[in-house]
Amino acid sequence: MSQSQGLLLFKLNLQQKFAIGTLKVQEIVPSTRLYSLPGSHPMVMGAATLRGKTIPIIDMASAVGYRPVTKEEYDSCNIIITDCSRQVVGFLVRHIDKIMECSWKDISAPSATLGCNIYTTGVMHVEDKLVQLMDVERLLADIYPDDEHIELPQFSAAELEELRNKEILVVDDSMVARNQLGSALDAAGIHYQVSKNGQDALTAMQAAVESGKPIDVLVSDIEMPGLDGYEVAFEVRSTPNVSATYIILHTSLSSTISTERAQQIGADEALTKFDASELLQAILRGVKGRENIT
Repeated sequence: MSQSQGLLLFKLNLQQKFAIGTLKVQEIVPSTRLYSLPGSHPMVMGAATLRGKTIPIIDMASAVGYRPVTKEEYDSCNIIITDCSRQVVGFLVRHIDKIMECSWKDISAPSATLGCNIYTTGVMHVEDKLVQLMDVERLLADIYPDDEHIELPQFSAAELEELRNKEILVVDDSMVARNQLGSALDAAGIHYQVSKNGQDALTAMQAAVESGKPIDVLVSDIEMPGLDGYEVAFEVRSTPNVSATYIILHTSLSSTISTERAQQIGADEALTKFDASELLQAILRGVKGRENIT
């Protein structure tokens, strides 16, 4: 089962190309008049009114460490309006290149030698040029940090006991998303394992079966280099000794498309990142659902 991913390619400087999944993109518009937002983050240039909505506009080049867009350049730039992780924002970029189709198998995880402080979740080659897949979740988390207080559902003692005695596996290529998921599970005292990509997750699930403690609930991102979340879910459902695992696809895509496709390939639920209470309730449903199956 091979999934194709639409990618929007763009530039933040003269040389380097970046990409963002088209499912995150609402529209692309020319630079427009901005209104000041007193007290906003320094990377927020201001707000634009588009289709009756006020949308914050972020200088993406400056936010990831490149030279900020100058007033003289502004009129030649474009704004990418995104709907990601329950936030609609505009990213100002210097140049829109093109939209293309790409298989997740053609996207590789960035080298570990690049460190953990990069805004990249994957790399690929297009026309012999390196293209970096932008970690939009991390970018947004830097500008709009989460409230450290985590709202937990009102679980009963019996429900918490159920959750704490089950095996949970979290897979996500974004460090920010892994930290968010981990914080929610830690706050509830739930034991869990973490994988950074789909292939590692499948390997971990087989190892869990061999150890006598199979994974009860899998929480997987959708957009990942190598094997995406849809492919991971399909492989799990197609493999007898792990097929009973309850699968929650957890995505930054605020789209009914992801939910419909998730159901088609056998996932039990698809949630939009990030609501800790919603996620924990889904995991509890998974624990109860798997017990009913077994």
